[in-house]
Amino acid sequence: MSASGELDPALVHHIVNTLGWRSLRPLQEEAVAPVLAGDDAVLLAPTAGGKTEAACFPLLSRMAKNRWTGTSVLYVCPLKALLNNLLPRLENYTSWLGRTAALWHGDTTAGARKRILAERPDILLTTPESLEAMLVSANVDHASFFSGLRAVVVDEVHAFAGDDRGWHLLAVLERMQRVVDRPLQRIGLSATVGNPEELLTWLQGSGAGKRPAQVVAPHLAGPGSSAAGDTAVMPPGDIELDYVGSLDNAATVIASLHRGEKRLVFCESRRLVEELGEKLRAKGITAFLSHASLSLEERRRAETAFAEERDCVIISTSTLELGIDVGDLDRVIQIDAPSSVASFLQRLGRTGRRADTLRNCLFLALDESGLLDAAGLLLQWSRGWVEPVIAPPEPRHIVAQQLLALCLQEHRVGENLWQEWWNGLGPFGGAAEPIARHLVDEGYLDRDGGLLFIGPEAERRFGHRHFMHLTAVFTAPPQFTVLHGRSEIGRTDPSLLTERVNGPRRLLLGGRSWLVTYIDWRRKRCFVEPVDGGGKAKWSSAGFGPGASFEVSRAVREVLLGTAPPVKLTQRAVRTLSEAREHFLERVHPGGTLIIRDADGRMRWWTWAGHRANATLTATLDEVAVPGQRVNDHWIRLREDVTPASWKSHTAGAAGRLCLPAVDERAVRGLKFAEALPPRLAEATLSARLAGSESAVAVLSEPVRFVSIAGQ
Repeated sequence: MSASGELDPALVHHIVNTLGWRSLRPLQEEAVAPVLAGDDAVLLAPTAGGKTEAACFPLLSRMAKNRWTGTSVLYVCPLKALLNNLLPRLENYTSWLGRTAALWHGDTTAGARKRILAERPDILLTTPESLEAMLVSANVDHASFFSGLRAVVVDEVHAFAGDDRGWHLLAVLERMQRVVDRPLQRIGLSATVGNPEELLTWLQGSGAGKRPAQVVAPHLAGPGSSAAGDTAVMPPGDIELDYVGSLDNAATVIASLHRGEKRLVFCESRRLVEELGEKLRAKGITAFLSHASLSLEERRRAETAFAEERDCVIISTSTLELGIDVGDLDRVIQIDAPSSVASFLQRLGRTGRRADTLRNCLFLALDESGLLDAAGLLLQWSRGWVEPVIAPPEPRHIVAQQLLALCLQEHRVGENLWQEWWNGLGPFGGAAEPIARHLVDEGYLDRDGGLLFIGPEAERRFGHRHFMHLTAVFTAPPQFTVLHGRSEIGRTDPSLLTERVNGPRRLLLGGRSWLVTYIDWRRKRCFVEPVDGGGKAKWSSAGFGPGASFEVSRAVREVLLGTAPPVKLTQRAVRTLSEAREHFLERVHPGGTLIIRDADGRMRWWTWAGHRANATLTATLDEVAVPGQRVNDHWIRLREDVTPASWKSHTAGAAGRLCLPAVDERAVRGLKFAEALPPRLAEATLSARLAGSESAVAVLSEPVRFVSIAGQ
């Protein structure tokens, strides 16, 4: 080991003799020096590339050399399941040096928490929400408990940075730095990002440009290489795209292929997970399910299946996408297309971990749209492209939440001093003043003698169960807990319990059908008994997703123009792609966009620009676009009286006067803490997040052709 001289000798002894490693992996070698030096870093490697060890081995060496005491390292993950999976490894590594690791998240028992508070572990594995809960808890002396904190490891950092949990994490870390009165070394771990330097700058927060930092990514070939990494080790022949036409057919294919192997199937909705699980079980297949609305016990059965089962199928939403150790998984199967290339790379990385196996993924498209989306995504993947990770703009609702959480933490905060707690972190500085004033005006905060403290409105809205809901930055629609006896199965959408049905009411949950026997409306509980078939699954979405990106939408257009992704296509896929190209023949053009008048007189502008660009264009060109239309990825509905002359007049200079998209009221209601913002700021927050300005400008710069289609 070339880096062994820098690591603690006892640690090196166990790496060689306990783990049986002859050498460190490239990432682990290159991470030693910067981590030992205390630099901030983002460590990039393909899935299963040893990122946890790359961060922890040098941190443990620093811990021993500098005689750190108390809880000196936080290991933060986006998922409790990932933390559960990591704990035994970190307990093992810390024990080599006489140190300890412990786990604290929402499922940690009260007894375990008391033990942690009494005997502080050297490494604490946790989530940002649990970390903030410790800061605001009356049962935790956070100043004392975290007094020895030196470093923070953020696993799957891209999963945080791309949504509001990232802003929440950064804000909590800034407050933590104020508590311990020292900068914290920040180390991010990731497998799939397109902009690692920007991600590192984001992770540094207020320390960006002030602290030494570097991206460690030995798998990248050099300047200009894709940061995805996984593409370079995955020959196209290991990816197959098939068209099956229905979920029934998908179940038949999955049941008949790869018998005796462990298969992980990804679906893009909880409903599909449930329906596919029931269909596979009906065919005699051992199937396990995992999604966010299943009980902890049900999800743990799926996680245990990774380690203990062989001939089985595990069906999941993105809950099993991130770095849980899946061991000897044989196959990954994708129903339709994932939401992004980055997501596909994570899922692809679940396979090929044994020396004699290759990474693989079988796509099963349920319809023409699913086939085109998968083909476009695979075309972009084959080019080494992966989405940049971009923090959502204007996190005003998180600013409101943080102001309330800070007052809960400190009890009283100076009305002119609260900004100092975030050390100049952008959104939490001067721009937050109107939000602070609104919180005072509306009674969320009280003010007395120049001090701010929790007000009656915050008590009313968030005070339930010791302000538990104040520490969670994401929300979900209300759901009913489904119970069989005393055993919780999961949660279901209340609309399934209220909609009119003929005969007995049946639910589908955990891949099994259940007869509803009693509904406790006040406590939001539903009691069931098992029944043979007929169950229905449904969940409402809390958010309004951004749809396909500009790049993937344009790749779909390329597929329709004749370009095929360099993967194996089944005969069914080839035939259906050919039919799709015929169907869209007059709606795609390589030289620009098309405005088409259909036989019924309807006008559509076929942009193939993705959801964000189309939303921005619809808002900007409100004089020619049909108002109130539902935005999609491929086209925009125009008024029927649009002519080439009027189009030219209305679009002249449009690139310089882009408007933010309109916001659905339901989307505002789905924004956690939106009620703590002035309505106009809540709407402006969501509008900024729906916009795709650069892509919209690109579309407006392209030639436009007017076409009439006589018949369909």
